[in-house]
Amino acid sequence: MSETRIRVADHIKHNPGVHFNELVRALDLAPGQVQHHIRRLLSDETVLRTEFYGRTHYYPPEFDEWERGALALVRRETARDILGHLIEHGDARPDDVADAIGVARSTLEWHLNHLTERDVVRKERDLHNRVTLVLTHPNRTAKLLGEVSPSLPERFVDRFDRLIDTLVEG
Repeated sequence: MSETRIRVADHIKHNPGVHFNELVRALDLAPGQVQHHIRRLLSDETVLRTEFYGRTHYYPPEFDEWERGALALVRRETARDILGHLIEHGDARPDDVADAIGVARSTLEWHLNHLTERDVVRKERDLHNRVTLVLTHPNRTAKLLGEVSPSLPERFVDRFDRLIDTLVEG
């Protein structure tokens, strides 16, 4: 394996769920160069590729389907904040989570739709049809949160989304 291919594989190993553009930025390589090495790593089954919500993410092969989907989501700041709140405070009502992390309810729901779709969070209803958010796999989720270190561009996109929510609400 070439030195560059080893760098790409190591970055994916240490940043599971990283998406293509972040690989290019983090490794300071040309997109075509990263594509070439990714193709080789995929053909050798050294890495796996999965597309979630418009982004292609790369993982070491030991990550199962649930972990890959969850990691793709927790790379988004708002989803991380939701999960962090649920881990720290336990089951919670959506309004309480939205207030605690400072997002509009519509933003919270957008992320919750994906988190429930990937079986990371479930919505439980009581007899009065009130929703409570519950982590489906709290230990696995906490472990995955520890593996994600968001990039600066990812943080900026998430914060821009929050700014737009604030302006629309105001």
